[in-house]
Amino acid sequence: MTPDATPQDSALTASALLQRLEQDDVHFLRLQFTDILGTTKNVEVPRSQFQKALSGDITFDGSAVEGFTRVEESDMLLSPDLSTFLIYPQFSREEGERGRVARLICDVTLPDGTPFDGDPRQVLRRQVLRAQQMGFEMFVGTEPEFFLFERTGDGRGTTVTHDKAGYFDLAPIDKGERIRREIVNKLLHMGFDIEAAHHEVAPGQHEIDFRYAPALEAADRIATFKFVVKRVALEYGLLASFLPKPIAGISGSGMHCHLSLFRNGVNAFADPGGDHGLSPTAMQFIAGLLEHAGGMTAITNPLVNSYKRLVPGFEAPVNVAWSTSNRSALIRIPAKRGASTRAEVRMPDPSCNPYLALAVMLAAGLDGIEQRLEPAPAIQRNIFKMTVREKRHHRVRELPTDLREALEELGKDDVIAGALGDHVLTHFVAAKKSEWQDYSATIHAWELDRYLDLI
Repeated sequence: MTPDATPQDSALTASALLQRLEQDDVHFLRLQFTDILGTTKNVEVPRSQFQKALSGDITFDGSAVEGFTRVEESDMLLSPDLSTFLIYPQFSREEGERGRVARLICDVTLPDGTPFDGDPRQVLRRQVLRAQQMGFEMFVGTEPEFFLFERTGDGRGTTVTHDKAGYFDLAPIDKGERIRREIVNKLLHMGFDIEAAHHEVAPGQHEIDFRYAPALEAADRIATFKFVVKRVALEYGLLASFLPKPIAGISGSGMHCHLSLFRNGVNAFADPGGDHGLSPTAMQFIAGLLEHAGGMTAITNPLVNSYKRLVPGFEAPVNVAWSTSNRSALIRIPAKRGASTRAEVRMPDPSCNPYLALAVMLAAGLDGIEQRLEPAPAIQRNIFKMTVREKRHHRVRELPTDLREALEELGKDDVIAGALGDHVLTHFVAAKKSEWQDYSATIHAWELDRYLDLI
């Protein structure tokens, strides 16, 4: 752990943090939170307001934030989670500036201090508490992917990839090696646990893998990770994009999530005597994920563009099934057992709100445990090559094929809807239906290229 990071399980007090801010020459404090659609927001306060900020007395206009409140009830407060304190490393464009910048992730509350139902972080907190009441803690390791694109002379982004490299390639073919290394160094400086970084399958595509952490901490890290990646790319004159499928005909970007439950410090998924080395708890959790996969998809894959990644031929899952080996299944169980036993959920993409995505996956798994669900047998063959009859025999369903279908599935799934809560569900669905309607009414280049001269 670096001197500029504070472990999220530490019992840091406001007075101790004020001393730390003074000692480390911090001049600005960012109070960070996330809106319903997953956009990271922040307000930055100078030294003179540190005491007020740490007391949770910084207000903002909730009506100006996507999916929060109406104008007539707009005042909201930022309540900082002191355990999330970290100091940002200095970026090159900030060299020579006085003082340092620190960050705290905040919970959003009403003026009377009541937690705000529309705060995505609170949605995840509720499911974490539910798991604790059942005796479990969920740990998550994420593998977010992203593209690096060239910019035009005036700074606009393009879809021209910055290299032509492929999976695990090295420099000089992989031109992103130095950028990835700088991103990782900055994340390590901030106290993040990074397991690996490498070039991915598609040109200009990269992946950075996070060591597993408690669910809330994992979501916090993803929110900050996106900012760091984009900021470092900007320093190199590039655009970093987490769009799931920016270019047709090549692999899109996913965010595989490795999930495990622990009870009293022991992996609850591991059982040397169970089928595939998995415990009944693991099997029930997997069954819950499969049962609610359709309902989760609008949350884990929230863009119109997300469903252009979820097509056959690029390793992204389209079938609701699980396996201990092949990567065409929605859920894969990696080979390691014991403390490393986990379920890899392969459908999420990095455009999702990490708090909501982890919340619905946890809710689905816990429902499987509560209902004692049993999954269909694991499928070890390539599902993409199975016939319709074979899929039906193995109880293999398909994921929604577009955002409209995903929203319909969400509306029919009481468990996922209940995990989100009425406020988040209502505002999320309204925003996404509007997005789908805009997309449906837009004339796309594909239509003109295909039909204009022909019809």
